[in-house]
Parts: sequence; C-alpha cells; structure tokens
Amino acid sequence: MECFYQRCHKETVFLSVLRSALLVSCLLLVLSVSMYPGLWSIGVQLHSAFTGSYVPGHHSVLLINSPNEQAAKDIGRAIMERRMAASINILPRTSTMYYWKGEVQDATEFLMLVKTKTATIQKVVDYVRSVHPYANPEVLSFPVEDGSLAYMKWMDEAIPDD
Repeated sequence: MECFYQRCHKETVFLSVLRSALLVSCLLLVLSVSMYPGLWSIGVQLHSAFTGSYVPGHHSVLLINSPNEQAAKDIGRAIMERRMAASINILPRTSTMYYWKGEVQDATEFLMLVKTKTATIQKVVDYVRSVHPYANPEVLSFPVEDGSLAYMKWMDEAIPDD
C-alpha cells in the first residue's frame, strides 16, 4: 500500500510540475508575441550596432496622392505631429491617369513620399483613410532594401517605438 501511495504521489508531483511548465511556456509565448514589435526594433538596432549593416525592410516609403497642395500639407503635417514618419516630401503637380467608375480619368495631384518604419505603416494607412478627401485614397508602401546607415539610424530616432 505504501508503494502505491509513493507511486501516486510521484505521478501527482510530475503532473503538477508539467502543468506549471506548460503555464510558464504559454505565458512566455503570449508575452513574446505581444512584445514582438518592440523586440524586433531592439533586435534591428543591435544588429546594426554590432555589424554596421542595415536590416532590409525595417523602413518603408509610402506613396500617398492628394487632390491639392493644402490637403497634402495638412495630412503630411498631421502625420509628422503624430510622429508616424521621419520625413515627408511633397512633390507638386503630378499628372495622374486612373480608372474610376469605369472611365479613364485625368487629374493633377500632389504626391507625398512618406518615410517611416515598416511597423508603423498600418497606423499611417488608418490615419490617412480617416482624413483624406478621397473615398479610396492611394496609400502604397515599398520596403527600403538598403540606403545610408546614418539616415536609417536617424529615422529610428525620429519615430518612437510603440
């Protein structure tokens, strides 16, 4: 009988340790997933500091068209004030052709080049969609594959991590 008790006790202790290990593993998984953007940014900065090289795709350039200069400036300034971009260029009077409601349209627009972190793109897109005068604003992103390491570092400093 005592042998049976010892065996059951060992199994109970084993199952208790196994449950605890599983719970800790799940908590670590949830914590690491929720901290992923911050961890990614720290990892990129460490990689750049130790190797002196750039991690492709950490930054992106967004193209956003606006119907006039004032709309482009208003949207651009709001993006900058919210610290969602390091820099924005506004290119005047681009000639645009596009299909809208089954017909080819010609327009003169102002093109914004928004330089930001790839992790910030969705915030920029959501904000632009909420304030842009177009029903379906053009917001396209392109990852930066390479460039001036000093400029990329400055971009990291200009755009805070969330």
